[in-house]
Amino acid sequence: MDIHPSAWIAASAYIDRTWPRGIHIGENCVIDEEASVLTHDMTRGIYFDTRIGSDTVIGVRAIIMPGITIGAGSVIEPGAVVTRDLPEGSRVRGNPARQVEDD
Repeated sequence: MDIHPSAWIAASAYIDRTWPRGIHIGENCVIDEEASVLTHDMTRGIYFDTRIGSDTVIGVRAIIMPGITIGAGSVIEPGAVVTRDLPEGSRVRGNPARQVEDD
């Protein structure tokens, strides 16, 4: 696993250990309670690198699917399921996660 020392990961968060080489978490990231960051798909027997950019916040029970790259400074709202790569500064919610315009 490639996890920056300044990243904060909740004790109940699930960081996939099936293929730990695929985890890349940048500096100052927050991964909240029961959030999941996945790197494998056992049904197809494939493994991917999942990258979380610096200063990203992943909300409670959000799911990051295998092989996703999340740009720096993004916010994944609670319960979102991220199925596509996100550019820097994105804010997403829902299942599947969709871009949210700032209110």
